[in-house]
Amino acid sequence: MEREQDAVRAARRIRATRRGLLVGGLALVALGGGALLVRQIRRSGGPAPAWTPLRAITPPDAPAALSPAVEAPGIDTAMMVWAHADDDIIFANPGLADAILSGATVRAVYVTAGDAGKGIDYAREREAGIRAAYDVMRGVTGEWDEREITLLSGARITRFVPADEPRLSISVLRLPDGGLDAKGFAATGNAGLTQLINGDAAELVPIDGGPAYDLPRLTATLAELLAAAAPRHVCTNVPHESAYAHGDHPDHSCVGSLVRASAPAVGLTAERMSYYLGYPSQDQPVNVTGAVLDAKVEVYRTYAADDPVVRCAEASTCLAQPGFGEWLRRTYPKTEAELRLS
Repeated sequence: MEREQDAVRAARRIRATRRGLLVGGLALVALGGGALLVRQIRRSGGPAPAWTPLRAITPPDAPAALSPAVEAPGIDTAMMVWAHADDDIIFANPGLADAILSGATVRAVYVTAGDAGKGIDYAREREAGIRAAYDVMRGVTGEWDEREITLLSGARITRFVPADEPRLSISVLRLPDGGLDAKGFAATGNAGLTQLINGDAAELVPIDGGPAYDLPRLTATLAELLAAAAPRHVCTNVPHESAYAHGDHPDHSCVGSLVRASAPAVGLTAERMSYYLGYPSQDQPVNVTGAVLDAKVEVYRTYAADDPVVRCAEASTCLAQPGFGEWLRRTYPKTEAELRLS
C-alpha cells in the first residue's frame, strides 16, 4: 500500500512541473478508450480493433445564430476535437503543447466519455486526468471552473476552463464509448458512434443523462462548437474514409469523419484541418525522441495518475505498456491530401 501511495504521489508531482520542462516541445498523445484497451489488449502488440464500414455522413447546416458556447476570442486559436480524453496527449504532441506554450488559444472537445461501460465516475476520472495533463503543459496547477451549456442544437455539454487562463477550455459531450469491436457495452445499450452513423441506433444518450443525440443533432453540435471557437486550425482523429483508419479505434474513425463532414458548414476549408494517426501510427518510423519524448511521457503519466486502468508510476512503465509505448514515440498529422482517401 505504501508503495502504491508513493507512486501516486510521484505522478501527482508532475502537475507542478515548471514551464521550462515543457520548452523542449511536449508531445501530446491521443489515446482512445482506456479501460477497454487494457481489457482487450493483446500482450504481444497492443489492442486489435475491429473494422466496420460506415455510411456517408450528411453535412449539417450552418448554425443560425450566435451559440451560447462562444468564448472570448484569442490568439491563433486551435480547435481540437477527439474521440476520447487522452487522444490528444498520445497522438497529437508536440503540436498541442507547442501551441499552449506559444500562448495560442486552445479549445478541446471530447466526443465520447471513454467510459468502457464503467459509468460516469470512471469518465470523470479520465476528465480529471486530462485537466491535470493540461496543467503540466501550461506550467501551472490551479482550479478549473465547470459549467453546463445548452447549445442551439439542443445538446448539453460540460465545459471546464482554468480559473486563471480562459484561453484554454475543455468541453465534453460524454457520449457512450463504442469499444474496440464497435459494438458498445451492455451498460450503455450496446451502442456507440458506429451504430449512430450507420442507422442501427436512432440516438445515443450521454452517460451523464443529458439530452439524447440523433445523428443530425451530433453533426449540428460539432458545427456549432467549431463556429463558436472560430479556429484558425482544427485537429482531430483520422477519418474512416482514410486508409490510415484501418486498424484504428472505431470511435477515432467516427469522430474524424464527423468533424470532416461538419467543418465545411462553418467555412473551415481542408487547408485548415489536420488529422492525426491513431493506433496505426505504430507502423510508422519513430519520430519522438530525447527530451521531447521525456516531456510527452510526463504529460501522459500525469493523465494516467487519474485513470486507474492505465496508471503508470514511472516513465519506463508507461513506455512498456503494449501499444501505448509505440504511440508515445510517434506523432503523425496528415493533411486532407495525405489521407489516402478511398
